[in-house]
Amino acid sequence: MSALEALKSTLLECLGEAQVSVSERLGELTLVVPAQRYFETAIILRDEPRLAFDTLIDLCGMDYRDFADGGHEGPRFAAVLHLLSVVNNHRVRIRCFCPDDDLPVLPTVTDVWPAAGWFEREAFDLFGIVFEGHADLRRILTDYGFVGHPFRKDFPVSGHVEMRYDPELKRVVYQPVTIEPREIVPRVIREEGYGVGR
Repeated sequence: MSALEALKSTLLECLGEAQVSVSERLGELTLVVPAQRYFETAIILRDEPRLAFDTLIDLCGMDYRDFADGGHEGPRFAAVLHLLSVVNNHRVRIRCFCPDDDLPVLPTVTDVWPAAGWFEREAFDLFGIVFEGHADLRRILTDYGFVGHPFRKDFPVSGHVEMRYDPELKRVVYQPVTIEPREIVPRVIREEGYGVGR
């Protein structure tokens, strides 16, 4: 039995086959956890000695709208975590879908992995996923007055407003976007016979 198969077996044994699904692709395991078991699963993954996922490598938001050319059925938003067990030298990816597309909410895992704090703020800012129980859930990358969540697939590419500093008013002002849409495909023009016979 390979190390990956052994880890998959241990995950299913510790978490219950009826409660989670585990898939393998490109030498990595992905564990899909229902929202109601998300926090409980995080504690088991950290505290069970055979798993011991003590390090959160990354947490990001995902928008599955139009995923697989519209073939995705189910909730739109998910949090995806990448975990590392230093002691056991294995990794796993966790995916947890938010049950409500209109107000995507999941519990925070900052009590399990404190490093999740900044990552959850980023997922909130860019995707609008609310992490219930987070001590300081506010925007981290966009401006405080920013409206919307720019990594959502239905967010307009050019945006609607821009901000700039106005030296006459001595403050930041918001105004409609002034950038003209343009073609961004580079044109390459070469002389006839370029590269032939050289």
